[in-house]
Amino acid sequence: MAFIAALGLLMAGICPAVLCDGTLGRVTLSHEDHGNGRQLNSLTLASSNTDFALSLYKKLALRNPDKNVVFSPLSISAALAIVSLGAKDSTMEEILEGPSSISELTEAEIHQGFGYLLQRLSQPEDQAEINTGSALFIDKQQPILSEFQEKTRALYQAEAFIADFKQCNEAKKFINDYVSNQTQGKIAELFSELDERTSMVLVNYLLFKGKWKVPFNPNDTTESEFYLDEKRSVKVPMMKIKDLTTPYIRDEELSCSVLELKYTGNASALFILPDQGKMQQVESSLQPETLKKWKDSLKPRIISELRMPKFSISTDYNLEEVLPELGIRKIFSQQADLSRITGTKNLHVSQVVHKAVLDVDETGTVGAAATAVTAALKRLPQTIPPLNFNRPFMLFFTDSNGQSVLFMGKVTNPM
Repeated sequence: MAFIAALGLLMAGICPAVLCDGTLGRVTLSHEDHGNGRQLNSLTLASSNTDFALSLYKKLALRNPDKNVVFSPLSISAALAIVSLGAKDSTMEEILEGPSSISELTEAEIHQGFGYLLQRLSQPEDQAEINTGSALFIDKQQPILSEFQEKTRALYQAEAFIADFKQCNEAKKFINDYVSNQTQGKIAELFSELDERTSMVLVNYLLFKGKWKVPFNPNDTTESEFYLDEKRSVKVPMMKIKDLTTPYIRDEELSCSVLELKYTGNASALFILPDQGKMQQVESSLQPETLKKWKDSLKPRIISELRMPKFSISTDYNLEEVLPELGIRKIFSQQADLSRITGTKNLHVSQVVHKAVLDVDETGTVGAAATAVTAALKRLPQTIPPLNFNRPFMLFFTDSNGQSVLFMGKVTNPM
C-alpha cells in the first residue's frame, strides 16, 4: 500500500532586482528539540491537525459529493506553518488559528512541535516508510531575509533552490522534477503552469509506504460489484481474507462499521463503512470526539470474511478556493503581510495546489513472521459476520504513536 501527497504554495508579488544568496542545504534539529516539551507540543499539534482534517474533509466532500476524496492534512498544515514563519500580525494569526485553535501554544512552541513531529515521522520504523519534506524555490531576483531562510532550514529542514520564474517552463520543470523525484514518480506534475509574476514556490511532500501485518492473498482477489449508489455499480478487483482478528466496532448510533487494519511499523488504517444511504449522516456527524470514541472503543474481533476493493486513485485540489472558508483569507489578498519573508509587504499567496495518490492492494509483510497472535487473551474475540466494503467508505491513515492523521479520504468509486 502506498500513499503519496504533495502540496505547492505559489507566491506572487513585486520582485525587486536583488539576488538571493545561494542554495541552502539540509540541517537536523538540535538535541534540545527532542525534549519532552517538544513532544508535548507535537501531540497538541496532532490533535489540532485532526480538527483541521475533519473541517477540510467536510468542505471537499460537500463540493464533490460523488467523487473520491483523498488528501494529507499533515502536508497541508505543515506547509501553512512554514508560510506563517514569514507572516506577521493578523495574517500569521489566521494561518495558525484559522483551521483550529492552538492558542494555548506560543508561536515558537508551534514550530518546534511541528519540527519534532515531522522529524519523528521520518525515522525508519520496521518496514513502514514515512518520508516528508519541504523545499523553497526562490526567484533569483527576489530578496529573502536570512532569518526566514535559517528558520525554515532549522525548524523544518527545508531545502532552498534558486529558480528563474521569468523562464516559466524551465522553472516549472525544475519544480515538477524535484517533486517527482521525492515522490518516486507518483506525482509527476504538481504544477501544470506558472506565470512570470511568481516570486517563490513552497513545496511540501509526504510519502507513505506500508505493508499489511496480515496480508491479503492475491489468489483470493476476484472481480466483484461495487455499488456506487442504489442504482449504479462497477466491477472492481475485490480482495478477500477469512477469519481475520483485528480491532472492530459497530456504531449503531451513526449506522456504520469501523475497522482498523495495522501495518508493520508505526501506522494503521481506519476504515469506516456506513450502512447503505448513510454516508452523509456519518460525514455530518464527524467530530474529533467521534474519531476518539471509535479509537477508544475498538476491540479485537474475528471478522469471518473481510472483502475490500483493490484500487489506485488520485485527486488534485486548488485549495486557495477552500482555505478561506476555514478562516485563512488574508494570505490570498493584497492585505497579506508576509514581510518576515522579504522585509516588505510585497508578497501574497496566489495558488495552493495539492495532489494525492492512494494505492491499496494485497501486499503483505515480506520475510516477517506473523507471530503476533492473541495468545494472552483469556477468551477468543467475538466473531463478526462477513464485512463487505462494496459501497462508498471513508478512511483515515494515522501514525500510531503521535495519533497524527497522515491523510484521510472517501472512496466513492475505486475505478
